[in-house]
Amino acid sequence: MDVVIIFIATLLLSVSTIRTSCLEDKCVSYHEESPTNSKRTNSIASSVPRYILYDVNAPEGFNLRRDVFMRMAIFVRSLADSGDWHLVLPSWTHLYHWKSPFTQNHLPWSQYFDLPSLQKFAPVIETSQFFQEYGSKPLDAVYILQNFKNAWKGDFKWEEKWIFENCSSRNSFSRDGDGLYHGDVWGYDNITAFEVKCVSFQGQVKQLKELLELNRDRAVLIDHAEIALHNHFGNREYWRCRRSMRFAKHLEEVAKYFRATFLNSTDESDGINRPDDWTQEKPLRNAKGGPYFCAHLRRRDFLMGRPNLVPNFENAASQIRKYQKSYTDVETIFISTDASQEELTELKSSFQDFNIVKYEPSPNEIKKFKDGGIAIIDQIICSHARLFVGTCESTFSFRIQEEREIMGFNPESTFNCFCGNNVTDCTQPSKWLIVH
Repeated sequence: MDVVIIFIATLLLSVSTIRTSCLEDKCVSYHEESPTNSKRTNSIASSVPRYILYDVNAPEGFNLRRDVFMRMAIFVRSLADSGDWHLVLPSWTHLYHWKSPFTQNHLPWSQYFDLPSLQKFAPVIETSQFFQEYGSKPLDAVYILQNFKNAWKGDFKWEEKWIFENCSSRNSFSRDGDGLYHGDVWGYDNITAFEVKCVSFQGQVKQLKELLELNRDRAVLIDHAEIALHNHFGNREYWRCRRSMRFAKHLEEVAKYFRATFLNSTDESDGINRPDDWTQEKPLRNAKGGPYFCAHLRRRDFLMGRPNLVPNFENAASQIRKYQKSYTDVETIFISTDASQEELTELKSSFQDFNIVKYEPSPNEIKKFKDGGIAIIDQIICSHARLFVGTCESTFSFRIQEEREIMGFNPESTFNCFCGNNVTDCTQPSKWLIVH
């Protein structure tokens, strides 16, 4: 089947047709030849650096984007024998969930993560390094992933497949008089490409290798990379990649100071021992955690999109009291929430029999660490708690659960979430344990 698909795709690429469009001129034909294709890189030496760029659907949040990074990093790592491929980390552009009133664009990954740690797993580089090495030349190709039409209707059958098709929705690329496609990528509105094609895609990220093998391209952008699934979710390679995602040291230091100052929590007293190099981490279950609970209470969009999963604060406090029966010496709760100031007043009233602690960054800290950094500090503090209770189906909670699993907490203290109102026994998170 794969051979047939590749043959058909190759045949379509060799045919020149009149340009077609859908949804005005923002949708490009899938087998059009650009008159500038003669300038594309048709053959390059194996030692020449090659680049894979990727982007994610604009409304997706910070923590889902971290998961898409893992899929792409694992994929690029698998290309080690196919050339000198590098994964270009998409600079962070102001996300929907970032509510601070100042612009947060073109932020490097080192703002949030330890870049040398990431590079121990896969050959990743910042956007700035890519521009420095590649210059302002057009990308060889842009592949816009999309779901197959009616994929989940009727007699749907799951199978790994992809094919070039007309674009099903508007995209940012349009063709100008110079024969190049111009588009907006990561907030840069001057990105150009020789070729733009939409790819109906279904299956694991490893299928992207077939796209890369169609030409000897040097720089390729995969748009809507979230459509490509993990090769193997939760296997050893997954956890090696996840371990490499150490947070930036300046954020770790802020969280460490806050824990010691306000929560009487240190790595030594909490039974947490993490070597500087993640490759040296050993599979231990010795983590005890600091003398506090962490409650992640998601509000805002969850109140509208998933109301059955979100308890009111009185209900949430009641659920915490049930957990406290197993942790009678803990009376402090660290609250991580996107609740409004009005809701926080209600929350503190509902939890008045607990010592409530919340990280309240100063205006200078918000400007320095940005909204993403503030969220990470919350995650670090939560990941060190004696007990964590999160919000069901929240990727923010899921990332904390992963951190705790890496640090060696008992799964019973990690994989918990609040039940919604009027629900006494809701489905708890799956226990995704490390495969060594």
